[in-house]
Formats: sequence, structure tokens, C-alpha cells
Amino acid sequence: QVHLVESGGGLVQAGGSLRLSCEASGRTFGKFGMAWFRQAPGKEREFVAAITWTDGRSDGSTSYADSVKGRFTIAGDNAESTMALEMNNLKPDDTAVYYCAAREWIYEQYKFWGQGTQVTVAS
Repeated sequence: QVHLVESGGGLVQAGGSLRLSCEASGRTFGKFGMAWFRQAPGKEREFVAAITWTDGRSDGSTSYADSVKGRFTIAGDNAESTMALEMNNLKPDDTAVYYCAAREWIYEQYKFWGQGTQVTVAS
């Protein structure tokens, strides 16, 4: 099993920046897909960004939703088994609970999820 814990959420004004972190523990060796999703009240969960993950480190392959491309960056952190989401030029529409997720590479569905961290962008 993989255990994921998000941190770094908070309140920020429009145009500001936040950095979210996801710490993974458990059976993290091997190749995984790692991703960030978000869900606003009354809306469905949506994909934000994804990265390929091998043996606790990013291998450089990333993907982004059109809504965040150019503003958000997903990457491995300096610490092993830690993933970051750098969010810049935040907009009120970015307000949501952000979730870290992981999937074993051979499976398409994301099986492992964190508890989420709230991001609120004031207009």
C-alpha cells in the first residue's frame, strides 16, 4: 500500500503563489503515475497535473490540464518520495481541495489518495 499526505494549502490573494507537497510512504519502489487532482464544492473532481515516478523520484515526464498549463509546475522535491506542485498566478477558479494521487504504472486507475489540502484564492 502507498500512503500519501498533502501539505502546503492555505489562503492566498489572486495572482499569488503557493507550493503544495505530497509525501509518499509505504510500497513506493517501482514505476508509478503520480498526480494532483482538485475538487471545488459542488463540482466534480478534475485532473490538474501528472508526473511519472520511479523508485521514489520523478523521471521528468509530466502532463498538465489546459486550465493550469503555464502556471503550475509538478516536480519531484529534493527529498526522496516527495512531490511538489508549484502554483503561480493563482486565480479564484483555482480554489479547491487539492489531492495527491498515485497509481501503479500497469493500472490506469488511481488507487491511492491523500486526504487533501484546501487552497483558497481570494478575488
